[in-house]
Amino acid sequence: MAESIRILMCSPDHYDVDYVINPWMEGNIHKSSRDRAAEQWQKLYHVLKDLAVVDLVPPQQGWPDMVFTANAGLVLGDNVVLSRFYHKERQGEEPHFKQWFENNGFTVHELPKDLPFEGAGDALLDREGRWLWAGYGFRSELDSHPYIAKWLDIEVLSLRLIDDRFYHLDTCFCPLTDGYLLYYPDAFDSYSNRLIEMRVPVEKRIAIEEADAVKFACNAVNVDRTVVMNQASDSLKQRLAEVGFSVIETPLTEFLKAGGAAKCLTLRITEPVLPDVHANVPVESRIIHLEGHLLDAGIMNQALDLVVENGGSFRVLNFNLGIERQSTSAADVRVSAPSHEVMEDIMRQLIDLGAVAPPQETCDVITEVCTQTGVAPDDFYVTTIYPTEVRINCEWVRVQKQRMDGAIVVSNTNDGTVAQCKILRDLAEGDRVVVGVEGIRTVKKTESREQRNSQEFSFMGAGVSSERRVELVVEQIAWELRQIRDRGGKVVVTAGPVVIHTGGAQHLSRLIRDGYVQALLGGNAIAVHDIEQALMGTSLGVDMQKGTPVSGGHRHHLKVINTIRRYGSIAKAVEAGILTKGIMYQCVKNNIPFCLAGSIRDDGPLPDTQMDLIKAQAEYAKLIEGTDMILMLSSMLHSIGVGNMTPAGVKMVCVDINPAVVTKLSDRGSVESVGVVTDVGLFLSLLIKQLEKLTSPYQVV
Repeated sequence: MAESIRILMCSPDHYDVDYVINPWMEGNIHKSSRDRAAEQWQKLYHVLKDLAVVDLVPPQQGWPDMVFTANAGLVLGDNVVLSRFYHKERQGEEPHFKQWFENNGFTVHELPKDLPFEGAGDALLDREGRWLWAGYGFRSELDSHPYIAKWLDIEVLSLRLIDDRFYHLDTCFCPLTDGYLLYYPDAFDSYSNRLIEMRVPVEKRIAIEEADAVKFACNAVNVDRTVVMNQASDSLKQRLAEVGFSVIETPLTEFLKAGGAAKCLTLRITEPVLPDVHANVPVESRIIHLEGHLLDAGIMNQALDLVVENGGSFRVLNFNLGIERQSTSAADVRVSAPSHEVMEDIMRQLIDLGAVAPPQETCDVITEVCTQTGVAPDDFYVTTIYPTEVRINCEWVRVQKQRMDGAIVVSNTNDGTVAQCKILRDLAEGDRVVVGVEGIRTVKKTESREQRNSQEFSFMGAGVSSERRVELVVEQIAWELRQIRDRGGKVVVTAGPVVIHTGGAQHLSRLIRDGYVQALLGGNAIAVHDIEQALMGTSLGVDMQKGTPVSGGHRHHLKVINTIRRYGSIAKAVEAGILTKGIMYQCVKNNIPFCLAGSIRDDGPLPDTQMDLIKAQAEYAKLIEGTDMILMLSSMLHSIGVGNMTPAGVKMVCVDINPAVVTKLSDRGSVESVGVVTDVGLFLSLLIKQLEKLTSPYQVV
């Protein structure tokens, strides 16, 4: 028995499901058997007594959830941060836990009464003691994290919970000995998952499936190499065993009815303090000022919802409500975010609502000098279509030549200071470019934002039509591709950005890597969005893993263009180790020539994009020479252009979800043309599977 480890528990003498404060309690009011709960608790108690010293806090009549001692507070060394319960149904537990901690020699720290924080249910120490994982989103507020960092003198990493079934961090997240982590990724937002992946090596991350998550497999007690939990699948137990952990299952079904299991029923009260670990919390707070018809126009609700939905929290500092219909209202709101990155995304969207820093807070916009022609500084402000003003010498200055997806350049003229939009390629060395979001505001009507919200990038959310079977056609195409490759032939692909949007990038990358493609033709967009996915995990701002828009993601393509322009070319970005995967990466690494033909609509563009149309057409024609097959993948413009310069006898496969595109290519009259009306991502996935089946190389007879 490890004498140095102590765990606090509370017997379930008064336990019952008396109310509903989480989804697990729904339908379980007074349906828990107290006798069975006591039996299950006793089994857990005796299991833990064999692993550690177990202390008991006396249960109190009227507080049925006091059995869940994980929520008593957060302990580190001799210090404890007492919980501030979110729901009134549990707030009466606080003085009883406080008395126990004080009686046992702990220094008790108490948060402001209106700042929820639910103890070790929402704050879990890395088992190596390096930092504290702190959850927020349902029961604990983000603004509690700086207090915790200060009082416990430890780095706090904030994780946002987004699935109300996993309302506490300990329901879906369990740090284990030696830096391992047992967790359910879908309970967290994309920022939190990236943070987890940055801190925990892939070989030490044990991500579980939903079937284990809803059995509260993560709500476990870890003592050395033993993990005690309610239930685990055979596959999860095997995975834990492979890295040296043994699992003890002890049924806790009665407590699941209230939304808790092994970890909820315990609080570790002997957490070691590392002398070289000190306070650090990346939580950032800013004050914004809103003014206008905040309630009747819905601006206040939009602003506060925006903050929460994008991973932040808020506190309304003051609100002056207009008393007449024509009167305007004003509010100052403190906005907090788990990192500078998230804060910047939130602020950019709040600026679109008309939010600004209070006048006394910001007197001048922040600028940085361009050090390279055509390349903006990092974190440059990306403009919208809406009239914009910037703060200069404590006054608002209207930005001239307003346009979307540009940068703002501030310059001094004989008529005073001027601000104007410039697109990236027009930036000159020495230009002062606005960066960040301080001292910027948009001037527009509320309804214009509502209209934009209903239209912006809506096509990305459209449903996919049901398709007829294409397996037989794909099988024939795969057989042809294998023949061409094995006899040293040539296949050219012309592709549009829909390849990226539909998840086909990984499959096209593999075709290039495996030698099935000898040239790539396309526009600026396919390269931009391929690199966007490779560098940022999004395409047109949509998370490619979850299929949901990312906050501020519609600006990602501009960031990507700026990065590649900084290095001078796609190849140089690959050589520098910046671009390490994707279609364009595979072209560079496998010496596959490509031509990106520019158009009038291109942003940036990328330095590799040929903006001279005549030269682009000549490069296309040169790359098509000697081609055996052309795969035309969801690009009407480039496919028609390629089709018009391709001689007869070349096999052409046109894949598009739009039948009109396929028909237009087929109308060329070539018997070698095949049209496939389907989703291009599905087509490429099926094509790869068929090629995998062709294990025997083609033999020329």
